[in-house]
Amino acid sequence: MSESKLRTQSMDFAVSIINLVKHLKEKRESIIFNQIGRSGTSIGANIREAQYAHGKADFISKLEIALKEASETGYWLELLYRTRYIDDQTFKTLSAKFTSLRAMLIASCRTAKENTK
Repeated sequence: MSESKLRTQSMDFAVSIINLVKHLKEKRESIIFNQIGRSGTSIGANIREAQYAHGKADFISKLEIALKEASETGYWLELLYRTRYIDDQTFKTLSAKFTSLRAMLIASCRTAKENTK
């Protein structure tokens, strides 16, 4: 995966998360919207930070942090769906974006680690 594609998809996902947070604010659900807002936007921020890493180890570390944030975001999405704060279609759309982003992060981490050997 090219890193520009990873950066683009993480930004698109962050925009989707911000729009979701706006929707959740209207429902006055503050606990979860704070959490998913932080983790969902942190993915792209860590990917962007990796671009200016201080060496390979720092680069890999930033990508792994982004992957952890993605995992947390997946948890919050599932919780929102199970508690009916988001409907089936919203969950499926965001879940597909999340799954694609997570797969790219896993591949990028694996490639970066292999290139350090």
